[in-house]
Amino acid sequence: MSPKPLIGIVDDERNIQATLVAILERRGYAAISAFTARQGLQVIAEHHPDVVLLDLGLPDSEGLDLLKTIRQDYPTLPVIVVTANDSLNNAIASIKEGAFHFISKPYVPEELLSLVAKALEHQGLREETVQLRQETERLKKRVQRAEAQLQPVFKNVKMRELFELVAQIAPSEANVLLVGESGVGKEIFANRIHELSSRASGPLIKLNCAAFPQNMIEGELFGYKKGAFTGASQDFPGMLSAAGGGTLFLDEIAEMPIDLQTRFLRVLQEREFRPLGSTQIMKADFRLVAASNRRPEEAIRNGRLREDLYYRLNTFTLSIPPLRERTEDIPELAQLFLLGFCSRMNKPQMTIQSEAYDVLLRYPWPGNVRQLQNVIERAVVLSQGSMITPRNLPQEIVHCAPYDPNQPGEPIPDSPSASPARQHQLLTDSQSLNLAEREKAALMAALDQCNGNKKKAAELLGIHRPTLYTKLKKFGLEV
Repeated sequence: MSPKPLIGIVDDERNIQATLVAILERRGYAAISAFTARQGLQVIAEHHPDVVLLDLGLPDSEGLDLLKTIRQDYPTLPVIVVTANDSLNNAIASIKEGAFHFISKPYVPEELLSLVAKALEHQGLREETVQLRQETERLKKRVQRAEAQLQPVFKNVKMRELFELVAQIAPSEANVLLVGESGVGKEIFANRIHELSSRASGPLIKLNCAAFPQNMIEGELFGYKKGAFTGASQDFPGMLSAAGGGTLFLDEIAEMPIDLQTRFLRVLQEREFRPLGSTQIMKADFRLVAASNRRPEEAIRNGRLREDLYYRLNTFTLSIPPLRERTEDIPELAQLFLLGFCSRMNKPQMTIQSEAYDVLLRYPWPGNVRQLQNVIERAVVLSQGSMITPRNLPQEIVHCAPYDPNQPGEPIPDSPSASPARQHQLLTDSQSLNLAEREKAALMAALDQCNGNKKKAAELLGIHRPTLYTKLKKFGLEV
C-alpha cells in the first residue's frame, strides 16, 4: 500500500492550521505543520513533503523570501501560496518566484483541494520526466560504452598498422591529414585521434567543407557578428571558436575555396583569427585533423589545394585503403554493423549466411565501409528470420560480376576492345582468386560467430566436420 501524500503547512495561525489539517486528512492526505519560516525549512528538510501550503505573512520572515529559498534549495517542490494578502502584486510576485499557484483567504475547500491534487499530479509528471531523462542518459552511456567496445578488429595488415600509428601520433599536437575515398572511414580515424589525444576532454568539432556554398563556409569557420552580411541576424561564434581546447576536423579540405585556404593558413601560422564583421582578434586553440578524398598531389596540380597549406597539414598523412583492397575486413565489419543494428532495432541477434558472405566478398564496394553499413542496415530491416541471406541484399550487389584485382574497383572488361580469350582468362583468374579469398573469409567468419566451435561452424556453413578440418588445414587456419 502506497503512503499517503504528505502536505506541508507553513502558517502562523493555529486555527487556520487546524482547519487545513482537517480538510486535507478528510481527503486522504497526511499533513505536517510549521508556524515560522525557520520551522518550515526544517520540516521540508526532515520530512520531504510532496506539496507545501505557504502563508505570506510569517513572524520571522517575508513569505516571498521563504518561497525564494525553497525554490533554490528544492526546485521541484510545488508551493501553493495561501494568504489573506490577495493583492494582484502579491499574486504576480508569488508566480514570479516560482509558486505553483496562488489562492486567497477565505477560500473554498474544494478549490484548495483541487489545487493540491493538480500540484501532486504535476509533481508526479515532473518526477517521471526526470527519471525518463536519467534512464535515457544511462541508456545513451550504455550504447556509447557498447559501441566503444565494438571497435573493428582489423584483419588487414595495413589497417592494423594505421591504427597502431594513430595510437602513437594521437597524444601529440601534430596536424594529421587523412586521405582516402569517400566512405572508407576517415571520420572514424578522426574520432580515434581525438579520443586518444590530450584534448579528449575538449570538443571535437566537425566541418565538411563540401557541404556549404562558398559564400557561407567562411562564416561557418570564422564566425561572424550580427549585421556582418545580409542574413546575419545574430552573432555566431564559428567552428574555430567552438573547437577551443579540442580538435577541429575539416573534412574534404580540398573543397575549401582557395582564397579561404589562404586565410586559414594564416590561422595555423599565427594561431589567431578575426570573425567576420568584428575588430576583435580571437585566439585559436585547436588541434587540426583534415581529410580529403582526393590525392593531395592531384588536388595541388588541379588548383584545388594550396601547396603551402598542404605542407602545413601533412605532418602526418594517413592513406586509408578502400574496402575492395582489404576484403578480409568485410566479415568483421559486417558482423559489427549487424550487432549494432540488431541492438538499435530491438531485434534478436542475427547471423549472416555463408552465401551472403560470398556476395559481400565478391562486390567491389565503390561506396566503401559506409555502403557496407547501409547494406547491413537494409538487410536487418528486411530480414524476418534469424539469418541474413542473399535475398535480404540489394540485387545490384547479388548480381555483380567479379572484378579484376589488378584493377581495383573496375569490373572485368567486357568491351569489344578486349579479346574473348583475354576476357575468359581474366574471368578465370579473378574467379579463382576471389573464390579462395571468399572461402577463407567465410570460414573465418563462421568460426568467429561460433566462438571457435568447429561443429557449429560446419553446421552454419552447411558442410561436414571432416570437410571443415580439410579446409582449415588448406588455409592454415587455427581456431
